[in-house]
Amino acid sequence: MSLETFVVVLVSGLSGAALLFLVGSGLTLVFGALRLINMAHGSLYMTGAFFAVALVPLLGSGVGFWFAIAGASIAVGVIGGLIEVAILRRLYRRDPLMQLVATFALILVINGLIRVTFGANFHKVSAPSFLTGSIPVGSSSVSAYQLFLVVLAVLVGTGLWAMLQRTGLGRAIRAAVADAELLSLVGTNVPLLFTTIFIIGALLAGLGGAVIAPYQTVGLGIDVDIVVEAFAVTIIGGLGSLGGAMIGALVVGLVQSFGVYFAPRWSLAFIFIVMATVLAVRPSGLFGEPER
Repeated sequence: MSLETFVVVLVSGLSGAALLFLVGSGLTLVFGALRLINMAHGSLYMTGAFFAVALVPLLGSGVGFWFAIAGASIAVGVIGGLIEVAILRRLYRRDPLMQLVATFALILVINGLIRVTFGANFHKVSAPSFLTGSIPVGSSSVSAYQLFLVVLAVLVGTGLWAMLQRTGLGRAIRAAVADAELLSLVGTNVPLLFTTIFIIGALLAGLGGAVIAPYQTVGLGIDVDIVVEAFAVTIIGGLGSLGGAMIGALVVGLVQSFGVYFAPRWSLAFIFIVMATVLAVRPSGLFGEPER
């Protein structure tokens, strides 16, 4: 592998890790605090992508692009809040099988609604002109949009860290991850907190889907691959750990990118080999706290 090829594969891995962090960070907060196995998290990601498909042509690919991305993310956050209040709130601390069945039903409902609204065709939207170019790396090049994804993930990660470490809401979320029952005893409105956490997780999933719309084709089924990889990120990094989500996303993104280059048929298997190895050494994940 030449140096320029290494850089191209590395940037591809980092951009994949950036997307996985956007989706996986929301999933790890929901999974860590609510102890909810939300298989429909990928469907929220797909919903954000389809909202971007609708909004970007409406608002334009210039300044309107940023409003479309923000609008799609917020809309998915609102939908997530409604789903949590109407359905998922009743499943906390229940049998994981019930959570799996309920969230799988949500997958079917969301897929059906998207099929009726947008059809079964594949879609793609245009990004602002300065994000559509490429940057030369020797005789190869890397996409400017890939670098945008990396920068966006860094900004979102910094914002999440500041929120979790510097605000009252962040302290409540960390306390909920550690022990939600104890938190309720000190007067915190835990149901409202859980709804807020789920909205944040849904918004991050929607953001991931919205920003991928100009980079990849959007169609039914894009939720399946992302939710598998997002759960791998969560399990490797550890439940409820933002740092774990970042490291897990880097591991999965880079393993997948270099795996595709060296052994395409085994690229997905490599992810699960890493996940199994982490679980064998540390069942709670790299940065997760063991269950008490």
